[in-house]
Amino acid sequence: MKINKIIKNIYYGFILFVMFYEIEGMATETIPSNLLAGWNVIRQSQLRQDVSYLASDQLQGRMTLDAGDELAIQWIMKQFKIAGLKPANGNSFLQPISLIEYIPDSQHSYIVLNAKDKKISWRKPDVFTEFRRNIDVTSEVIFAGYGITAPDLRYDDYQHIDVHGKIVLIFEHEPQERNAASIFNGTANTIFATNRIKALNAQNHGAIAVLIAPEPNRKHPSNQERYKLIGGSTARKIPLPSIVLKEDELHIPIAILSDSVAKRIAGNEISLSQLQAEIDSDLKPRSILIPNVKITIHDKIKSQKQGISNNVVGLLEGSDPTLKNETIIISAHHDHDGKSGKEIWHGADDNASGTAGVVTLSRAMMVNSQSPAGLKPKRSILFVVFAAEERGLLGAFYMSAHPLRPLNTTRAMINFDMIGRNEESTPQTNGLINIPADTTNRLNLIGSHYSPDYQLVVMNKNKYVGLTLDNRFDSENALNVFFRSDQFPFVLQNIPAFWWFTGFHPDYHQTTDTVDKINFVKMQKILRLAFLSAYEFANERTKPAFIKNPGLK
Repeated sequence: MKINKIIKNIYYGFILFVMFYEIEGMATETIPSNLLAGWNVIRQSQLRQDVSYLASDQLQGRMTLDAGDELAIQWIMKQFKIAGLKPANGNSFLQPISLIEYIPDSQHSYIVLNAKDKKISWRKPDVFTEFRRNIDVTSEVIFAGYGITAPDLRYDDYQHIDVHGKIVLIFEHEPQERNAASIFNGTANTIFATNRIKALNAQNHGAIAVLIAPEPNRKHPSNQERYKLIGGSTARKIPLPSIVLKEDELHIPIAILSDSVAKRIAGNEISLSQLQAEIDSDLKPRSILIPNVKITIHDKIKSQKQGISNNVVGLLEGSDPTLKNETIIISAHHDHDGKSGKEIWHGADDNASGTAGVVTLSRAMMVNSQSPAGLKPKRSILFVVFAAEERGLLGAFYMSAHPLRPLNTTRAMINFDMIGRNEESTPQTNGLINIPADTTNRLNLIGSHYSPDYQLVVMNKNKYVGLTLDNRFDSENALNVFFRSDQFPFVLQNIPAFWWFTGFHPDYHQTTDTVDKINFVKMQKILRLAFLSAYEFANERTKPAFIKNPGLK
C-alpha cells in the first residue's frame, strides 16, 4: 500500500510539474480554481503522443480479435491503472465479450423468388444477405410497412397481421421523414428507423426472416447506396470479416434488397410506392400478404471462429455517500478496420482520437479529485472504451445488456467518436447535409432532441472554451448518424447520451486517416469542454431529463 501511495504521489507531482511549464489553450483565470488542476492536464502534446501510438503501424489498424487491438486494450488498461481508477468489473478493468467471427460465402448466399411460373435468384450486389451460420428458410412473404411497433405513438405495422413462421418485407427508415411536424421526431431519426430494431420487432412478432427494401419514394440514397459511397473499407482486397455477439438476441436473418428486387418480389399486383405514400399520408398500416409468392433465403459461410474482445472499464468513485451510487459514463471505442495486405487502416480520428479522449479525461478527473484545492465528483464516473464498434456497436450493446452499474442510475453519457478533425465534404455527405465553410472550431453534438437539458449544460460550459456547437445532424435522416455510434444502445435504455463528433471527412474509413491530420487544438478544447460538462453532470442537483418520444409535442 505504501509503495502504491508513493507511486501515485510521484505521478501527481509530475503532472503538476508539467502543468506549471505547459499551459495551453484559453486563459486559465476564467476557469473555477477548483477545476484548474484537471483542466491543465488536458494538453495537446500528450494528446498527440497518445493518438500517435494508437494509430501507429504497430497496432495494425486495431481490428477486433487481432493482435493490434489487443495491444490497444492493454494500453488503455495500463493508463487507467496509472491514473488511479478502480477496476469496474470486480477486480478487473476488462469486461470480456464473446464474439463469433465468420466469413460469408457470397457466391453461395442468395435469395430465390418463386412466383407462379417464375423462379429468379439474386446475389450481391442485388441483395445483401449473410448470416452467422448456414441457413435455408422458405416462406410466404408479408409486406409489413416500415416494420415498426410504437405504442406511445399509436402506430403498429403489425396491428392486423399474423407473421408467425413467415418472412416479412419492410421499408428502411420511418414514415413521414420529410414532414417537420411528424410524430416520428419530424425530419430527424428515431430509434424505430434502425434495421436492427426493425428486425428484433419482426422476430418478436414471430417472423423467421426479414427482407428490407429501400423506400421507393425516398429523397436520399438507400443504406446500401450510402455505404458504397464511403469507399475505403468497402474496396479492400481482403474483405472485412463479419462479427456478431455470441449471445446476440437477434436470431433471424436479414436480407437487404435493391429497388429492382423489392419491386419484383412485390409483383404487378402490389405497388410499394403507392403503399408508402398511403402510410405516410395517414400513419395507418397497409400490411398485406403478397399473393402467389414464396421466398427462399440461403446463406452459407466459408468459415467461423469464436473469440473474446474486451470493453475496458475504470471507475472514479463519487464522493457523496448517496450520489456515488449514480453514474456518469464517458466513453469511446478502441477498434478500427485493421489491415489488408500491406495497407493499414490507421483510424487516427476513428477512433484513436476518442480513445485518447477517454484516457485523458480519466487522468484529468483523477488529478483534479486528488488535488488539495480540487473539486471531487459527487456521482461516480465510469470510463469505458468499447470493443467492436465498427462491427455493429457490439461492445456497447453488450454492456447495455450486461451493465456493470445499474442503468437506471446512469444520469448522462458522453461518447467520443471522431473528435479530431475538421468536417469536410465527402461522397457520402454530398447533397445530404450542409457543411459550414469553416469547421476548424466546430463540434457536432448528436442527441439533443432526446435531452435538451444535457445540451444546455454543455452550452453553458462552452463559455469557458468557445467552441462553435452544432446539432444539425439531429435534424437529418439520410445519413442515419443518430444510431451509428456507441451512445445509441444507451439511448435505447432511456439514458441522456450524446455523441460528440467533429464530422465526416474524405479520410473516413480510409487508410489515410492518419495522425498528421488531427486538429489537436480543437481536440484539446473539446476535451476541456467535456471535462467541465462531466463535472456538472456529476455534481448538479437535478439530472438531465430524457425525452422518450421527442416528436410528441
